[in-house]
Amino acid sequence: MIFVDTSAFLAKYLQNDQYHSLATEIWEELSNSNVRLFTSNLVISETLTLLGMQAGYEFAAERSLVFYSSKLLTILRPNLNDELRALHFFSSFSSLKVSFTDCISFALLENYSIQKVLAFDIHFEIAGFELIRNKNR
Repeated sequence: MIFVDTSAFLAKYLQNDQYHSLATEIWEELSNSNVRLFTSNLVISETLTLLGMQAGYEFAAERSLVFYSSKLLTILRPNLNDELRALHFFSSFSSLKVSFTDCISFALLENYSIQKVLAFDIHFEIAGFELIRNKNR
């Protein structure tokens, strides 16, 4: 099981992203494997907003259809307990300026016992999760 963060989606879709080549390779490998991929509705919201700002809202709207029709990706939605747990992370990591979306992700990762994260954001590693940094995982 692998959780996918906004940074991985942006790297996949934005050719000018510094991690685009690596992300493309990793995504290709993952799409040909049996690994289960997860993300959250908040990550998708953040991704679509940033894609819209950087690549245009039409492009982002097209990607939204890909997310919601994907057979490879399960979209998790936080409950109240996840949000309360995220508040703990938000407070604990306040000096690092970790986004609340990331804190929700940390709570979901704990709740669903997911350890591996496809991200180019070190906050996940700081929070104790394993980052997938190369295509050989």
